[in-house]
Amino acid sequence: MSLLSRRLGTAGIAGVLLVGVAATPSTAAPSAGRPAAAATAATFDTTTAKERQRVDSIEAPKLGWYKCFDIAECATTRLPLDYDKPHGATTEIAVLRVKAKDQQHKIGTLFVNPGGPGGSGTDIALAAPGFLSESILKRFDVVGIDPRGIAASENVHCFPSVREQTKVLADMNVAFPWGKAQEKKYVKAAKKFGQACSTTGKPLTGAMSTAEVVRDMEVLRRSVGDTKLNYLGFSYGTAIGQYYANMFPERFRAIVVDGVLDPQHWVGTQQTADQEQDQRLQSAEGAYRALKEILKRCDRAGKRYCVFSAGDPVKRFETIAKKLRQKPLVVSEGGESYTVTYADFIGGVLGSLYSPFAGDSVTYTAEDIWTTLNPPSPAAAAKARTTLIQRIKDARSKPSRDFPYNNGFETFAGVDCTDGLHPKDADKWPAMMEKADKRAPYFGRAWGWGTAQCARNTWTVHDEDAYTGPWTRRTAAPVLIVGTKWDPATNYDDAVSAARRLPNSRLLSNTNWGHTSYGTSKCATGAIDAYLLNGTLPATGTVCEGEYQPFKEPLPTNDETRSSLRANTAAQGRPPVATPLPPSVLNGNR
Repeated sequence: MSLLSRRLGTAGIAGVLLVGVAATPSTAAPSAGRPAAAATAATFDTTTAKERQRVDSIEAPKLGWYKCFDIAECATTRLPLDYDKPHGATTEIAVLRVKAKDQQHKIGTLFVNPGGPGGSGTDIALAAPGFLSESILKRFDVVGIDPRGIAASENVHCFPSVREQTKVLADMNVAFPWGKAQEKKYVKAAKKFGQACSTTGKPLTGAMSTAEVVRDMEVLRRSVGDTKLNYLGFSYGTAIGQYYANMFPERFRAIVVDGVLDPQHWVGTQQTADQEQDQRLQSAEGAYRALKEILKRCDRAGKRYCVFSAGDPVKRFETIAKKLRQKPLVVSEGGESYTVTYADFIGGVLGSLYSPFAGDSVTYTAEDIWTTLNPPSPAAAAKARTTLIQRIKDARSKPSRDFPYNNGFETFAGVDCTDGLHPKDADKWPAMMEKADKRAPYFGRAWGWGTAQCARNTWTVHDEDAYTGPWTRRTAAPVLIVGTKWDPATNYDDAVSAARRLPNSRLLSNTNWGHTSYGTSKCATGAIDAYLLNGTLPATGTVCEGEYQPFKEPLPTNDETRSSLRANTAAQGRPPVATPLPPSVLNGNR
């Protein structure tokens, strides 16, 4: 029975994080630009003989499309578990297509991926009519592939049962461990988790590297009849796009990567082997930079525009953090008690930073907790407590890990632990995390703990065909690299370094808030659309202005308006981008 017959679930980790924006996608190209010049055969690199042998020897499977989800077509196929053994074991891959509205003038197929690792390509393709521009939907079939091991594809399972999985993950189910006792429990569980994936999780855990996903996509490109690939990837999906550009540099028409991981930082080198991954990616630094800028702008805006502006917001935020480090906040209502730990607070703020409306979200959260900790009056304390409890209830309403087996954390780890070069010993994580928080206050631990199970002594399964570079291949067509200035997950600096690394690339910068840029401004969305449709690149040095900037409008005076602030626009016009962190952190994360 096809795995796609199951209901398509939310993207790996703890689910798809939907971040909203008021901007409507536009198809207008930026005023300055030029057609992307095709490189001559003498000026671009080509697929290596080894990669040609791997993928070209595989006959492109004929996809048996069938109608699904009212607007889409679904299919499953089997592809080699190991491309060096084309006649050996296979794994089932799920594919979903939303056909172009104008089939007569169709450009081709646009492959999409939401990130993760662990995000569902079929989910984001199904969601395409809700966030892609009309011009893209008219001219492209939109196709999503669930990467091997993930979602509707054959699932990776690191444990023989939900019971065994729960016993281990229960000690990792925190935003991040805080205090020596919790850190000790977390490290012990992370070791068990990595060992389970290195044994019970095989053979899939040894065949889930990004390189294998890219090989699958290259074979399926031929299955849909395209001579060249078109690709739009978000967050970790930017790694997939850059892998493809370097592994198959002459085989794509257009690649756009939005919310960029520098692939060399993602994978690491022998020189950085003792660094935990986020020391290279610096997601925590990006999150801290965004938070600090919000608090400074709040201070400048004043109380008419920012609810948290009284006094010094930077110092007030640290005061909250200091109190919660010492003692969790406990609030009660209707006989029930709710606890907010320091890790919960930071995890929640990190989640808020994902939104284009991060300024409002972060400052309202901080003000509610400040007022609860430092009540100016019983009425104010009661109002803040009620709002805070509702936030906690909303967080708890997310699907649990219970029946059926939820492999979200395994999908993240199966890719990241296989792709990256991680430190050797999980016991070193507490000391590394202390340094990480000094390097990037608040968020160093939140990002760094997510890869403890990847320690080389713990995660012992390997993919001998994982791709580790080079990342400097000269491609036949350009790659459009889109960096978000205040991104809390994929640091803008990584977009800059990735663009410098890839010779035939163009960097598009955007000053929006939140994670990724598509849908946050006519400028950014229009530039991406123009490249996909016409091959027109934005001018060198183009910087788009995010259409929402915090604290420009007076605060609402009505409590009902405040509680539903921007709720009608918060989940529209943006791609459902999955996060690269484990479920423990998706109380708020990458």
